[in-house]
Amino acid sequence: MWKTRAAAALVVTTLSTAAAADDNAKKVIDDASKAMGVAGVNSITYAGQAALGNFGQSRTVTFGLASTVIRTYVRTIDFTQPASRATGDSQPPALVRGGPLPPAGKYSQIITPATPAWSQQMEIWVTPWGFLKGAAANNATVKTTKINGVPYKVLTWIPAQKAPSGLPYKVSGYIDADNLVEHTETWVDHPILGDLHHEFFYKNYQSFNGLMVPARISQRQISMETLVVQITGAIANPPDLERRMDGPPPAPPPPPLPPAASEKLADGVYRITGGYVSLAVEFKDYVVVLEAGQSEARGLAILAETKKLFPAKKIKYVVMTHPHFDHMMGLPPFVAEGITILVDDNAKFFADASLGTPRTLVGDVMAKSKKKPKVESVIDQMELKDETRTLMLYHVNKLEHNDSMLVAYLPKEKILFSADFGAPPPGQPVSPSIATLMANLDQYAIDFERHVTVHAPNPDRVFTRQDLFDLAKRISQ
Repeated sequence: MWKTRAAAALVVTTLSTAAAADDNAKKVIDDASKAMGVAGVNSITYAGQAALGNFGQSRTVTFGLASTVIRTYVRTIDFTQPASRATGDSQPPALVRGGPLPPAGKYSQIITPATPAWSQQMEIWVTPWGFLKGAAANNATVKTTKINGVPYKVLTWIPAQKAPSGLPYKVSGYIDADNLVEHTETWVDHPILGDLHHEFFYKNYQSFNGLMVPARISQRQISMETLVVQITGAIANPPDLERRMDGPPPAPPPPPLPPAASEKLADGVYRITGGYVSLAVEFKDYVVVLEAGQSEARGLAILAETKKLFPAKKIKYVVMTHPHFDHMMGLPPFVAEGITILVDDNAKFFADASLGTPRTLVGDVMAKSKKKPKVESVIDQMELKDETRTLMLYHVNKLEHNDSMLVAYLPKEKILFSADFGAPPPGQPVSPSIATLMANLDQYAIDFERHVTVHAPNPDRVFTRQDLFDLAKRISQ
């Protein structure tokens, strides 16, 4: 999928002409602003229905994203702040295909001047109206190109924000023959996907009192559709703008992680706490780390704690339990040290491709190291063994949560290690995934006594075999 898109991008580049003078860009902006009815528009509200792909958290990470439906979707943008507020009633997908839907919820996306990062602010400036306003204010350049034989004028401008690496961001927009903004794009730093390409497509424009508004908005990331909005109504400069923008402030950032700490479970086996839980397992000549953590900071802390525990041994492998983004974001520090990542075979292509993308915007330890990932796949199961230790890795079959899940087992110590198979919060039902795990434990004849989970319970402790069996009983009650 990515290779096809890359080839298409190359064709576009070779067909493009040289950048034109600034006065040509100004004419393109003026013509498009007139055709779009943007003059004098300082704010907008549009409404309809949306579907949000659970990008990075779906059963299959590279296609077929399960969508959360957002009914009564309403978004208001104030370009003067700049700020945006989108809300709606949401319905997440079923945990099991064909199963009952989970409880409905509330969707909220809030962007304020207090959230100046480009990853947030770009959501305002890639809209058709925001793009033209940004182009007018930021010395846009213009070139012409053809895509599949269709001519476009391409405006590009540089926002004030800088990436963590210090490089500038850029945003481009494709203006069609009717002077309408058909497509915008930008690149955002991402801890896993590096320079993450965001594309926005605008189709079937309709006029709302002179303001041109697309009937359909589609957002794509790595060529996958991750948001679709069907617009049924819009108003420019809503008179009750203050009320529409009023509401709870965005959620505060999470508190700093506590320092990494280790708990000895057996000789050469340590449970590392302080965030997502990891396991450090010693072999005769090397160490294996199970789970890299949920951020670069956590990955660095796990590395430091492991080196403190085993200062004379290299870390040879880190095991990625599954390719959900929160379980991958700690991997870059391991890549920077040349440590091989063990992944389920279903996730190998994605791990290689995502962690191997350019990271010019990111500025993390992996980008600075300029190292590429080393990834090995686990097909069904893998045994790591020497005269001191045996560690088994197993693919979890028929799991709806993710099709690339690994669990680990230490047979001598009778320790099971897993991600996303813990106890639910109080008052919440037990995940159907527990029954799937139990079936796999039977299939692989895994005889465990202790169960270490990536998501630590509250209060923190190591689960027992009985704890897992008790959870399984609750599913059938």
